[in-house]
Amino acid sequence: MRRGFPGLSAHLQTVLEQQPYSGHVFIFRGRGGDIVKCLRFDGDGLRLLAKRLEKGSFVWPKARSGTVSPSRAQLSMLLEGIDWRRVERTWTPEIAM
Repeated sequence: MRRGFPGLSAHLQTVLEQQPYSGHVFIFRGRGGDIVKCLRFDGDGLRLLAKRLEKGSFVWPKARSGTVSPSRAQLSMLLEGIDWRRVERTWTPEIAM
């Protein structure tokens, strides 16, 4: 996923017909499922958070109309790499030495 602020904002406006400055959190998933980007307007500007899993992929809810509205708990688990359907990690990190 190579899109940054301009590309994700344009995608929101043209494809999803949403306003990036609405205050909502918009989450985008890469094709491989191992990276997500979150875009949010905080009142001063846009924030972009990117997270890539070293192993496994993010469990993504089924989209009915092109968009998904996960609960806070689902979003939290999704960003932690936890399968929110089974409530267990998708992989166990190894201890660094």
